[in-house]
Amino acid sequence: MAQPYSDHQHHPLWSLTNINFSYGNQPVLHNISLQLEHGYCTGILGPNGCGKTTLLDLLAGLRTPNSGTITFRGQPLQLWPKKQLARLLSLVPQDFMVRFGFSVREVVEMGLHPHLHRFALPSQTDQMLIEATLQATGVAALADRPITQLSGGEKQRVAVARALAQQPEVLLLDEATSNLDIHHSLEILHLIRNRFHQQGLQVVAVMHDLNLAAFFCDQLIFLKNGKVVCQGPTNDVLTPATIESVYNVEAEVSVSTFTNSRQVSFRLPRSL
Repeated sequence: MAQPYSDHQHHPLWSLTNINFSYGNQPVLHNISLQLEHGYCTGILGPNGCGKTTLLDLLAGLRTPNSGTITFRGQPLQLWPKKQLARLLSLVPQDFMVRFGFSVREVVEMGLHPHLHRFALPSQTDQMLIEATLQATGVAALADRPITQLSGGEKQRVAVARALAQQPEVLLLDEATSNLDIHHSLEILHLIRNRFHQQGLQVVAVMHDLNLAAFFCDQLIFLKNGKVVCQGPTNDVLTPATIESVYNVEAEVSVSTFTNSRQVSFRLPRSL
């Protein structure tokens, strides 16, 4: 099997060329071509049903396009060994489901599995990592609780903890803060942003909230009807014209005095 290139920094993180994807006879993504570069927190935005989650699944290698090519660090994504991808990529899904009553600590420890030899137990260093991750994500007090007894927001924080315990180089987030209140949303995004700055963690996040996206992301990709409307630096593409084109609502974009990031205000649609 071909080995991944060692000089991956000389290639885009991902490169997608003429990607098409359908669920059965239902087209979802149409002729998607884009590059995601190293060194950015990238947000994927757009209306419901525009293909955001599908695009994230394609980046993670969970789905295969009907046509087109995807390369990851310069090599076709399908040529990467699954075990190696699992060490590099971690995905926080939109709906995090664990059907058995594992404790929160056990679920977070599952993030270590790609790095452990078969039947190996976590080392003392691994256990210290787990404890630090539980603390950082605010779920240490829940560590011995069965995950099946947690609220949706608590489960989502556990999902983020498990993903971070995996120590990925790339973190994929599918509306990872959708079940969280604003306080915990900001805590989690701040934690991930710190990992980005301090450890070089690469982040690609599907998001709904434009203001959180403006606060969190350096680059934005806007989708509509399965097509890329625009891609670029947040301050360049988060404009009233883009928002009206993508969401069919009028908006005003200013600069927040709290975060110094873009801030979006909306006008009610004329039909309301």
